[in-house]
Amino acid sequence: MADQYQYNTNEEKFVKDSHTKEIDLINRDPKQINDDVVKVEFEDVIAEPDGTHSLDGVWKLSYTTFTVSKYWCYRVLSAVFGIPVALLWGFLFACISFCHIWAVVPCIKSCLIESQCVSRIYSLCIQTFCDPFFEALGKIFSSVRVALRKEV
Repeated sequence: MADQYQYNTNEEKFVKDSHTKEIDLINRDPKQINDDVVKVEFEDVIAEPDGTHSLDGVWKLSYTTFTVSKYWCYRVLSAVFGIPVALLWGFLFACISFCHIWAVVPCIKSCLIESQCVSRIYSLCIQTFCDPFFEALGKIFSSVRVALRKEV
């Protein structure tokens, strides 16, 4: 009985639920799917060419305003809409997965099975009718010799 209890506790250690796995709070884009899209800095949006510069204080305050407002606006929007949008995306991808698993793959499999049937019939027709015809044509024209001469 003690051995059975020991076995069950060890088994529970190896079972891991994918819904409760730990997430990385430091690197939140491990696959770099947003590298080229949303990395927008002040210098990427606002730039003053040589000869057209604002006051240094205005430039510094503009930089700070842009950076802080972008930071807090994203924080507020993600706090308000993050969970509902995540719920919608989860629902959408669940529906896509459901349709793919229960409709698309079986439909494709059915089409493949039907096309194999048609392929066998087509192959049989080609072998029965076309192969003898083209074989006869090949024998007829096999004695034809082509000579290419170049006259100057």
